[in-house]
Amino acid sequence: MSVEEPAYIYFIGTAGSGKSTLTRTFQNWLKFRGLDSITVNLDPGADFLPYTPDVDIRDWISLKEIMDEYDLGPNGAQIVAADMLALNAKEIEESIEGFKTSYVLLDTPGQIELFVFRESGNILISQLNPKRSMVAYLLDPILSRTASGFVTQLLLSLTTRFRLSIPVANLLSKSDLLKKEEMEKLRRWSSIDEGLYETIIRERATVYRELSEQILLLLKHFGEETPLIPVSSTDYSGMEDIYNVIQMCYRAGEDTTSD
Repeated sequence: MSVEEPAYIYFIGTAGSGKSTLTRTFQNWLKFRGLDSITVNLDPGADFLPYTPDVDIRDWISLKEIMDEYDLGPNGAQIVAADMLALNAKEIEESIEGFKTSYVLLDTPGQIELFVFRESGNILISQLNPKRSMVAYLLDPILSRTASGFVTQLLLSLTTRFRLSIPVANLLSKSDLLKKEEMEKLRRWSSIDEGLYETIIRERATVYRELSEQILLLLKHFGEETPLIPVSSTDYSGMEDIYNVIQMCYRAGEDTTSD
């Protein structure tokens, strides 16, 4: 992968799914392999990050200043800040270009809607390099333990793919928290097999269960049988799988590991 055209990997997922930690872990893994990368924090409301971002949206947008200027609470200020992201897209691009790196790891806001469902997310991707961009979508392992929770997360992943119009890789975050049998079950479910459907219809009859059945049909219609990549920031499992997905997506499998 040429330095002039880095790959942009957007870490996206629900709050608490481990985006920031995985951003740090994957950068460390790339460094161990002799590969250069930078991190970009896109969350203006981040109080603490487990890494020191090379490019930080907080250099341009202050959540506290927005709250004071517009007399808003934290939630309202987050929405305004998310929309202001588009205004700083050019500055973010210029800062990234100054590093001449191969991989740009972008850590998106904690609330998925602030990036995926606001137009500023699309604007930023377009400002950078959409043809060299992909999403690493994190599925929360706790929410994935039930069939209904699992298909709901796959729906969010599918929505992300359609909203941002770039490739999406589904990652099962914090996989070390799951037992072996739970992991095997989720691998089967990720193929949208009959077992997943049967598990859903055995759940207690509620509107939520009926909705899950319809979501499952939607996922099958759009061919959402994508491989599920278990990852863990604790033992670094799955990092090579993420790397291989990037290579298959942008280099037709060519290895770019430094000699």
